[in-house]
Amino acid sequence: MSVNNKQVEQIAKLARLKFDENEIENLTKDMNKILDYMDQLNELDTDNIEPLSHPLDLSNVMREDNLKESISRDDVFKNAPSHNEEFFKVPKVINK
Repeated sequence: MSVNNKQVEQIAKLARLKFDENEIENLTKDMNKILDYMDQLNELDTDNIEPLSHPLDLSNVMREDNLKESISRDDVFKNAPSHNEEFFKVPKVINK
């Protein structure tokens, strides 16, 4: 498979891109190189190859999810300059 300048111009038009003639020529060469490489990949026999979700065989290491005692509300509010029973009070940052 290969593309010509006219097809590259059409692709550029669909992508709403503008290129001059020199850029179109370079893009045509580059796209043809990419398509030649894809043709090479299509020649490979992949019938007995299992699909991969990741190229490396790694497993995620997880720790046990242990329930721990939380910091008390009184300790949390000790360093707060202003608060009520449940929330930190902060200055208003949004004006109407």
